[in-house]
Amino acid sequence: MSRSFFWVLAGLALCFSSLVGAQSGSAVRGESVRYTYATVLSAVPVYETVRYTEPQEECSDERVVVRERDNGTAGAVIGAIIGGAIGNQVGGGDGRRAATVAGAIAGGAIGRDVDRRNGPNRQYEDVERRCYTVDVEREERRINGYDVEYRLKDEVYYARLPYDPGNNLRVRVEVTPVE
Repeated sequence: MSRSFFWVLAGLALCFSSLVGAQSGSAVRGESVRYTYATVLSAVPVYETVRYTEPQEECSDERVVVRERDNGTAGAVIGAIIGGAIGNQVGGGDGRRAATVAGAIAGGAIGRDVDRRNGPNRQYEDVERRCYTVDVEREERRINGYDVEYRLKDEVYYARLPYDPGNNLRVRVEVTPVE
């Protein structure tokens, strides 16, 4: 193995070890920052109330009065028979036939009109289902975070975190001289 190749490998190994050391969270010479774990004493959930509206379909059964008029068919038939009989009594020969047809037509029209005005009208109640969309206001309690009490060495600290840290909490310790 040549000397230059050896020095290249040694340089790469040195660069790799410094990168791995910086990424693992260990303190780099000259920095006064390190990471450690604190003991969690308590983690109390903090709730918030959220209000929102959502559409909801509401249905109800409503009574409806339905009215139907008689269409006058029975009156038209009876009127046509009576009108035809009366027309048949008038005239003779071809005039009798024309008078019978004219009497049937006129009697049918009059009978239908009379039946519509004076005939029975049906009226009944029915139930219709009607649905509407309405906005319903709702409330929901959600966890907003955790008030955490933790101990590092002999000191107790407090923090609000967005998650439950469990039994141990990773903390960043930075030491800076005071002037």
